[in-house]
Amino acid sequence: MFYGVSSPRELELIRPDDMEVDNLVINFQGEWQVIPAENIVAAFQGFNRTVLAVATTSTEAQVFLEALEQGLDGVVLKVEDTGEILKLKEYFDRRNEVSSRLALTKATITNVEVVGMGDRVCVDLCSVMRPGEGLLVGSFARGLFLVHSECLETNYIASRPFRINAGPVHAYLAVPGGKTCYLSELRAGKEVTVVDQSGLWRTAIVGRVKIESRPLVLVEAKENLGEETYSIFLQNAETVGLVCPSEAEGNNTSMVIPVTSLKVGDEILVRKQGGARHTGIEIREFILEK
Repeated sequence: MFYGVSSPRELELIRPDDMEVDNLVINFQGEWQVIPAENIVAAFQGFNRTVLAVATTSTEAQVFLEALEQGLDGVVLKVEDTGEILKLKEYFDRRNEVSSRLALTKATITNVEVVGMGDRVCVDLCSVMRPGEGLLVGSFARGLFLVHSECLETNYIASRPFRINAGPVHAYLAVPGGKTCYLSELRAGKEVTVVDQSGLWRTAIVGRVKIESRPLVLVEAKENLGEETYSIFLQNAETVGLVCPSEAEGNNTSMVIPVTSLKVGDEILVRKQGGARHTGIEIREFILEK
């Protein structure tokens, strides 16, 4: 059954407990869409009915699919521009990928060296991160380190579970779609890939980026089951750390090693991938980075 909603009164008439149909399509015709969609999600929760919304853009569709986090059951996309269909497909692809895990590899620290000052990037997200979560960052795209967030409590500074002190401006960062970008390219509104200790990942939106001059440490590591070596620069501070393998799981303080305590022989997690990149997209070509 089809319903047009352009007023609060029309919205109130759509009640799940007095309907004879199992499926309905709602066209939110007024200026308000977010709150009415949330009201429908709340009202139909627990009822065995399928509710779809008419969307005229991919952005509008995303609003309906994320209303009250749960979202409506689906959308009817009414567009003339086929580009909007492709954008919505990309959105669904990202949602489906979140249920998968990224393969993380153990690597052993081979060098820790204080190197001087540099412009480092703090990435503040619009989401709260849990212990074990962080961003994949590195000097080489072929191997990205799992840099932990500042979600852990300390005696000297309040926790900032939305923040990752990610590294200098030149570093690569994993973003959705299997791509990378430079930390210097990040802006408010861009999406990044948040990964946990087990490889489970999700997307998050950047709320703010801070670039400041800070003392840096060069960290180098070699994968345990191969010959590849990787490196990353991090701010020399106790709140900056790398995530350890899952054997340490269950103890928040032992799942991350602060860069100030990092030493040769420590094991951390890295993400192996293709090193050759063009505008963040992996390509097949010979490349030597050192």
